[in-house]
Amino acid sequence: MSDKKMKKLTPVQQEYQTFAKAREPRRPVLFNCLKAFLVGGGICLLGQGVQDFFIWNFDFTEKTAGDPTVAVMVMLSVILTVAGVYDHIAQWAGAGTAVPVTGFANSVAASAMEHRTEGFVLGVGGQMFKLAGSVIVYGVFAAFIIGLIKTGIAMLGGS
Repeated sequence: MSDKKMKKLTPVQQEYQTFAKAREPRRPVLFNCLKAFLVGGGICLLGQGVQDFFIWNFDFTEKTAGDPTVAVMVMLSVILTVAGVYDHIAQWAGAGTAVPVTGFANSVAASAMEHRTEGFVLGVGGQMFKLAGSVIVYGVFAAFIIGLIKTGIAMLGGS
């Protein structure tokens, strides 16, 4: 807690904050970073394997193998979410499971599952984009801004 916030507390509250901080377990930051790196890298490695599978077996190019790879990764993420496995992996690995495609699919599937008792329209359909909606909005906005910048650069004679 910052010194500014600590000064606003009563002496008893300050004493409790000091007491609680002394007994708070230390977080293994380096170990948590290693777990996140390994799991996130494993997810990316799996995605690369899926892409290579499409390239080698179905005569895709690197560019055209992207879409089916994303579809497979989303499907795997949703299946693991429904089976309850993805949450256990996320609990152990932390931020490592937030790799964009699989993390996004997990958030949508988890929200849909959470509200399925409210019905398909108001429950699943209405609530599944509760968390993912902001990602979509900011993603579209960022893409728009980047498009404007790229168009401006192209109009000025850049590439």
